[in-house]
Amino acid sequence: MKSSGMAKKLLVVVTIALALVAGYYAGTHRHAGHGPEVAGEATAPGEKTQYTCGMHPFIIQDEPGLCPICGMRLTPMRAGEAKAAPAERRVKHWVSPMDPTYVRDAPGQDYMGHDLVPVYEEGTVPGQVLIDPVTVQNMGVRTAPVERRDLHRSIRTVGVVEYEEPRQFAVTSKIDGWIERLYVNETGQFVKKGQALLDIYSPELVAAQQEYLLALRNRDRLAQSPFPEIVAGGERLLEAARTRLKYWDISTRQIAELEKSGEPRKTLTLYSPYAGVVTMKGMVEGMRVMAGADLLQISDLSRVWVHADIFEFELPWVRPGLSATVELPFATGPDRVGKITYLYPYVIGETRTTQARIEFDNPGLELRPGMFTNVSIAAQPVTDALAVPNHAILRSGKRETVFVALGEGRFEPRRVTTGVMDNEGYVQILSGLRLGEQVVTSAQFMLDSESKLQEAIQKMLAPEPAQTEPEMDLEDLF
Repeated sequence: MKSSGMAKKLLVVVTIALALVAGYYAGTHRHAGHGPEVAGEATAPGEKTQYTCGMHPFIIQDEPGLCPICGMRLTPMRAGEAKAAPAERRVKHWVSPMDPTYVRDAPGQDYMGHDLVPVYEEGTVPGQVLIDPVTVQNMGVRTAPVERRDLHRSIRTVGVVEYEEPRQFAVTSKIDGWIERLYVNETGQFVKKGQALLDIYSPELVAAQQEYLLALRNRDRLAQSPFPEIVAGGERLLEAARTRLKYWDISTRQIAELEKSGEPRKTLTLYSPYAGVVTMKGMVEGMRVMAGADLLQISDLSRVWVHADIFEFELPWVRPGLSATVELPFATGPDRVGKITYLYPYVIGETRTTQARIEFDNPGLELRPGMFTNVSIAAQPVTDALAVPNHAILRSGKRETVFVALGEGRFEPRRVTTGVMDNEGYVQILSGLRLGEQVVTSAQFMLDSESKLQEAIQKMLAPEPAQTEPEMDLEDLF
């Protein structure tokens, strides 16, 4: 039985050897021209021509037509253009996707935390776009260099003239009473400092006048006392009564008149402690007023503020100290030039703007609160900045990308970080590009679509990791 099993195994080995020899001779016979042609060899005269797509070289057909992906007309392949399936590529080195100068011999991460991508020996990087030069010309691809330049920005916006807040005042009554007479009875009326505003009747004021007169008589009577303490007490009582009247805004002149007349007055006059224009009047004659109520608001217009609206994307250009020109729509004289004194630290929700404050002297009162003006701000230039045209940047909302032209129909998508943009349409590049590189300024959307398509195809065609199979014994064949 044992010799019979060995005989079977020997028979199987001989059969396999004969099959291998027969296959070798059959393959040699086919390569010698006695069989069908092998696809992918150089086409000789009379052989069938194959067609491919300039945008998608992996599309190969035996007949002319349109590319099933992009719809472009297929072009005939030249002799020797068809290639055999590429073998497994060898990694030459690893490079940062954000900084091509960051090269390493092993995989890892760059200084920004991005995963390094491989560069293969044939010089291609995953994600690059390879397009036939003729197709590049038909697409209208244009490039511009990454260069260093000074970025200038002039901001034109609108402004509103406002009151200078520290020069706005409120006139209030410190006691309850009734307004017997108004001397300032119009909004917009000019008021001088010390001008009479109103006459007020208040029982408390009448009582305070009587107390002052009593303290005055008491002081005069005690002044004859031989005791200094009694004389000093009379003086202190009189001074306390006088201070009480002053705290109720009774002027020194009215107190002197009260001392001279010796009779309390029914009404006392309140005088303006400020100069300016009446911007609010909250009283009429005969009205009863409560202590603390706003009777008048007075604003000094000798200086005003202009609030200029600055949009959020313009904020990097604006700072306090910059020169600003204010133009009045109706003015015929020269424009007013001032400086930005303050940039408010919040954004107005309705307009999504931040206000810049410009202060002006207003001797002729031509700048009136509420007036609209045109404002021009000369921003300080950003010197020696790395910049590219703004239309070279693709913005997806999450990232900013440019396509770098590498030559010979190769284009690489590159993520960049941008800064400010000037009036000429150039954008500052903070990271992602180097001086002298060529960036695509037209047809970027077609390149972006092609890049994503090739990336998806590479993922689908990527070879799966080889699985090691266990060694098979001859006995497993049976």
